[in-house]
Amino acid sequence: MRQATSVPVQSPSLALLGMEPLRAAIEFVSHKLTRRHASVAGDGHPVVIFPGLATDGAAVAPLRDHCQSLGYAAFDWARGYNTGPQGDIDAWLADLASHVANLLAIYEQPATLIGWSLGGIYARELAKLLAPGVRQVITIGTPFNALADHTNVGWLFRLLSGSPGTLDPALSKRLQTPPAMPTTSIYSRSDGVVAWQTCRHEKVSRFVQDIEIDGSHIGMGWNPATLRVVADRLAQRPGHWRPYIDPA
Repeated sequence: MRQATSVPVQSPSLALLGMEPLRAAIEFVSHKLTRRHASVAGDGHPVVIFPGLATDGAAVAPLRDHCQSLGYAAFDWARGYNTGPQGDIDAWLADLASHVANLLAIYEQPATLIGWSLGGIYARELAKLLAPGVRQVITIGTPFNALADHTNVGWLFRLLSGSPGTLDPALSKRLQTPPAMPTTSIYSRSDGVVAWQTCRHEKVSRFVQDIEIDGSHIGMGWNPATLRVVADRLAQRPGHWRPYIDPA
């Protein structure tokens, strides 16, 4: 089944982009005021979090701390700042997959991979390389479903293909294809950096769900609605996947 939309795909307005820092700050305050301690401990499985472009572990610390408070062994990718793929993308991803596999070697349970923005591209592609050692993927504001550059920063196409305008059709199809495991995409129509349509799957299935929240791109990683979705997805037991229903 295809997701239909009557809204043309275009870059977010400059007004939304300009409001990103303020909106992210408001979301951070809301997170601090509304966060609660988990009533039920998680199963302790590992959660690897990939930061967005030009950010590092500090940027995803609220998300990491949230996952840890729920009872999961959460940590960031341990590679410092995300400066984008270097050189041949397949070789770069293979090296990153080896690095993440080493991080996960001490754990017996399959991992959840979470990626924010460009980090979500890594999470999806690494899940394909590391299966069955990955139980699910969660992306946050990640424009995996794009043929042309519909961002306000122009990073996706220059980093992945060297072209500022379009992606190679084969690479585009590859990025659009979800990994063969439960996959959740969290997106916002008020994202000021990437077009929200590019964060949704063309084909939905039992194991693929796109979840809309109201939030900025910069602040999506600590947006209370995002954190509710993450908590719900992490609590799914292998073999018992169910659609997300917002309790708020």
